[in-house]
Amino acid sequence: MVEPRVTITAIARAAGVSVPTVSRVLNGRSDVAPHTRERVEGLLREHGYRRRAGTSKVGLIDLVFNDLDSPWAVEIIRGVEDAGHATGTGTVVSAIHSQPTSARQWLRNLRARSTDGIIFVTSTLTPPMHAELRRLNIPMVVVDPAGIPALDVPTIGATNWAGGLSATEHLVSLGHRRIGFVAGPRLLLCSRARHDGYRAGLEAAGLPVDEDLVYQGDFYHESGFTGGTELLKMADPPTAIFASSDQMAFGVYEAVRRRGLRVPDDVSVIGFDDLPEARWSSPPLTTIRQPLAEMGMLAARTVLRLAQGEDIESPRIDLATDIVVRDSTAPPRL
Repeated sequence: MVEPRVTITAIARAAGVSVPTVSRVLNGRSDVAPHTRERVEGLLREHGYRRRAGTSKVGLIDLVFNDLDSPWAVEIIRGVEDAGHATGTGTVVSAIHSQPTSARQWLRNLRARSTDGIIFVTSTLTPPMHAELRRLNIPMVVVDPAGIPALDVPTIGATNWAGGLSATEHLVSLGHRRIGFVAGPRLLLCSRARHDGYRAGLEAAGLPVDEDLVYQGDFYHESGFTGGTELLKMADPPTAIFASSDQMAFGVYEAVRRRGLRVPDDVSVIGFDDLPEARWSSPPLTTIRQPLAEMGMLAARTVLRLAQGEDIESPRIDLATDIVVRDSTAPPRL
């Protein structure tokens, strides 16, 4: 098990001084009383405090995605960069495409330079990668972890289960009883949580959970189109479809159009994300808003706090989701 990294905050608390005082000692500043310096240095030695490679802020955050071909990624980047601008920190964006060779190349590049911290987005932080980054003493944060993250790595997410529940409850409240669902990738925790929220919404309404009404997608337009097509081909098709991402919802729109039907007159559609184009689609898309830019901003602030040796209040933070009702949902035709 990896030992937790000793923080400047912990040293300051043990010494009975402020965090800036410990920082001044670490930086060799002269404006610290000799007895205070001696006490702090003794505690630093006692607790085995190690400064990160580079010993000083380099003004860069690494932001690592599996893929970058989504407007969802752009929103995360925007939030990270907003936080970076406030602190004079730049952002290095990389995509490793879930390939071991890409990950190894990224690690090789990282060893050749310095960084203040790393933010992984919907990426699998493998044990070898995690161990190497801990060896380099680089702070890490994971946004929407793909699997169960290491206990010593903070995570930032959204209330995906609650969002899935709200989407389903909204459709039920309009009178829909056959509600299709286009799911996201099974490997992602956020996908499974949205699916579970959908099931919980049906069960709460006393409706059967019919697996024939579920299509396995991948968050992208094509799977939304294919899923929508398959659901609408059923002998008793759903009157509403909940897509686990806005991109898949737009794919469902096209499936509805090609069947000669209309949204929401014939089929109600609801998405998840509230991407900027959701309000400009035709009709404007009802969706579950997850605060993507805010998630990126919080991840950047968290990793920069860790880089300064500060403690964080919680290792797991989920920001609230909200339903945004627009024109793509309506009561079913009688």
